[in-house]
Amino acid sequence: MSRKRKHHALLCICLVMMLIIVAGCGKSDAGGNGQKAENSTSIKEMNPEDLDEITMDALTTELMRQMTLEEKIGQLFIVNTDSLDFNAERKMTETMEENLKKYQPGGVIFFSFNLKNKKQTTKFIADMQGCTKIPMFMSVDEEGGSVARIANTQGMKTTKFPSMAEIGKTGDAKEAYQVGSTIGREIHEMGFNLDFAPVADLSTNVENTEIGERSFGSDAALVSEMVGEEVKGLQENGVSATLKHFPGQGNCEEDTHRGYAELNVTIDRLRDTEFKPFAAGISAGADFVMMSHVSVRSITQNEVPASLSSLMVKDILREELKFKNIIITDAMNMKIITKFYDAGQAALMAVRAGNDMILMPDDFAASCEALKKAVQEGELSEKTIDQAVARILSVKIRRGIIPLDSPMLVKIVGNE
Repeated sequence: MSRKRKHHALLCICLVMMLIIVAGCGKSDAGGNGQKAENSTSIKEMNPEDLDEITMDALTTELMRQMTLEEKIGQLFIVNTDSLDFNAERKMTETMEENLKKYQPGGVIFFSFNLKNKKQTTKFIADMQGCTKIPMFMSVDEEGGSVARIANTQGMKTTKFPSMAEIGKTGDAKEAYQVGSTIGREIHEMGFNLDFAPVADLSTNVENTEIGERSFGSDAALVSEMVGEEVKGLQENGVSATLKHFPGQGNCEEDTHRGYAELNVTIDRLRDTEFKPFAAGISAGADFVMMSHVSVRSITQNEVPASLSSLMVKDILREELKFKNIIITDAMNMKIITKFYDAGQAALMAVRAGNDMILMPDDFAASCEALKKAVQEGELSEKTIDQAVARILSVKIRRGIIPLDSPMLVKIVGNE
């Protein structure tokens, strides 16, 4: 950690400790009559969503102070179970436990083959969470319709929803809220805390097979309203929502799962149309935005996927749309990535572009090693890693994934 970063960390901790002392003074007798002040609240008793920026900064700084470079790098990844043990699907194995402890990933994504029933899934998630220093994002693609890993698995017995296109046709944003609320409540009960939904893409090209019925529709105003309500429904039930796939790929004809795909539009068109549902979701407080691998050559002047473009990630999403939370790539084992980049190269490009997290690297170990080597050789600043990890930890604290009474936070919140 740099001298400047250490000074900043010490300042944050001192400020929060002063707040704790002041709060403690509030607990003393009022007027000497033995009655305690009723308005005193310790940090541990607060709603994590109500924490101010200074307090949150102190908490994340304290967590990072206790983390190695390798552990911080691990936080940048959400991996599938194949990356932990190729032979494991529905229960913990020794190999999986070893890799969780070694690499300390930021999260795990579940697919249908990982799911049998609620009891098995709940235990699997709990066993995984017991292996890492920092609790993980337990994630899933649960959009409704055809992309619903949980609801479409027979033994899970959760609510099945029609496609979001059907929800959009109702014209009633309350229906989208109900989708988010129900999915959030049902999957959170099993231990999931991150849903890669809602789809914020507009369905504006009938030739598009990748988005299609997954979108709420083609009208930007309607889709914006639906997206904002689903975000609220999910996050009010303890599940982080993800706006996908920025900058919007509903107007493409190609499928990024199969290879190169291009969004041939102007920046003015994006601002007037595709960006609107994302802006609505950001206003609703979405914890994540997922970057698409689609190329926007008309804007970036090259064929690099949007997910690896600092112009799209930093300049437009982070700065222009003012998104402050976690930016994550789409799956990095998709052909549009693996055809042109090796795993380590893709991971480094993603972080340099401004992504905070990398979803499903094609080679988890090689990706971690590439980032570590880049930091050690001065090709990547550790400050960049720290900024990403701070955003990740902030969301984990805000959603209660990292509890305020965590032993790692005792220096800040105290022992009471």
